[in-house]
Amino acid sequence: MPDELDQRLARIARTPFRAKFHLRAHERVSVEERGMGIMRTHARDLVFKRLAPASPYRDGKQTPYRGHPVFIAQHATGTCCRSCLQRCHDIPKGHELTRDEQAYVVEVICRWIGTECGHP
Repeated sequence: MPDELDQRLARIARTPFRAKFHLRAHERVSVEERGMGIMRTHARDLVFKRLAPASPYRDGKQTPYRGHPVFIAQHATGTCCRSCLQRCHDIPKGHELTRDEQAYVVEVICRWIGTECGHP
């Protein structure tokens, strides 16, 4: 699975829209100070609240473009809304995300953040 995930992330990163997202210096500092464990917890909470419902509130507009490393990672990895999740990760819209699907999305987000911060 790690190789498949890395290949998928590399493919997603080649799209012009996704390629422009990177963590800025202060966001990297935030990750270093808080640690990946906290980033994973934040990602898990945000995915559960904003992405997991079958019909998320304001789907397509629920993820800000800045303000937290997880938000930036979601746009960079195509996990920002259900349409992007379907397009980039083949997870169909219209159903509540399973625990496994939520765990997958969190792993995608955290893998990208770790890579951005230099520890894949």
